[in-house]
Amino acid sequence: MTDSAPLPDTEPGTEPGTDPATEAGRRLRERIDSSRPHSARVYDALLGGKNHYPVDRAAATRGLERNPRGYLDVRHNRDFMRRAVLHLTRDVGLRQFLDIGTGLPTRPNVHEIAQGVAPDTRVVYVDHDPVVLAHARALLAGGPEGRTAYLDADLRDPATILEDARAVLDLDRPVGLGLAAILHFVEAPAAYEIAATLLGALPSGSAVFLSHLTADLHPEKLLPGLRATGLPFTLRSRAEVLRFFTDNGLEPLEPGVVPVHHWRPDGPWTPAPVEPEDLAGLDPLERAARCGIGDVRDEDISIYGAVALKP
Repeated sequence: MTDSAPLPDTEPGTEPGTDPATEAGRRLRERIDSSRPHSARVYDALLGGKNHYPVDRAAATRGLERNPRGYLDVRHNRDFMRRAVLHLTRDVGLRQFLDIGTGLPTRPNVHEIAQGVAPDTRVVYVDHDPVVLAHARALLAGGPEGRTAYLDADLRDPATILEDARAVLDLDRPVGLGLAAILHFVEAPAAYEIAATLLGALPSGSAVFLSHLTADLHPEKLLPGLRATGLPFTLRSRAEVLRFFTDNGLEPLEPGVVPVHHWRPDGPWTPAPVEPEDLAGLDPLERAARCGIGDVRDEDISIYGAVALKP
């Protein structure tokens, strides 16, 4: 049956007689900082979501003012994830996924893609943002034959992630590891050490799908938009992104490490019909949400994507 991980029932320091769920909710709210933008919530705003604060919306808007087509990086990254999970489930036969840096639930999620192919697929999501945690219980419910769970854990503690994931995943069987648009928030050498720990714990036949912002591709457009958000990023070259694979004995599948919109595209996008008058008076985020992404050009994309199987 479905196992959608709930909010924590107890927390250290809970007073006797205090309702555990109420106390857990209070502690969760205390962790939320709505005074500063957070990467998961800014990403949600750029995807047209609703689970963010004004400060996140303001950061995303500043980014789009300096890079008006920057939303295409975010939305094509999301579609890269869709194609990667679909390939690994349908063509490779994976039935377990560990998706780290999940972000706020935005359809299609990994479990919806994978369980749409194989209903018995198990998925564990990992994130450390309390706003993501607050929405995970309601929005990340899997199908009746699989299991879907959420871990409140930090990417910088991969050993804990692996240990806690064992409650749902069998780490003696192949696992699809998701590291989409997350490692560019971690500096070197920590990012490479994290990847090595995670991949080293997975058996032969496992896979990783990874995407990463880069200054290789059109930095004159990318960098002003990123700086405007106020969020920290560690951009990496193609060679540095490739290291996440080669340092761990993996060779990316064809077409290799490429701009995300070139990773095995599965058909032309049809832009949503938008009349100029429909965009009048809208702010940059509202305009971006109304536009399709089928008119993408190479100069719009500054994020690499790749998928590899573990031999």
